[in-house]
Amino acid sequence: MPTMKEIRDIARQLGVRSTRMEKADLIRAIQRAEGNFDCFGTAAEEECSQEDCLWREECFREYVAEEIR
Repeated sequence: MPTMKEIRDIARQLGVRSTRMEKADLIRAIQRAEGNFDCFGTAAEEECSQEDCLWREECFREYVAEEIR
């Protein structure tokens, strides 16, 4: 999984302003800029049709973390 700095670099390359954005929101903004579904952190029960998504594994962890909170 990319570090926060690497995520910000990806955002910058896509023209996404990352100032004061939390990680999940920034990744969703990147997903939108790429023309993909902005679904990071919403994969219920590790089900996701986006097989080639860069954020896939982290997404599952984020979803579980949200469920615990």
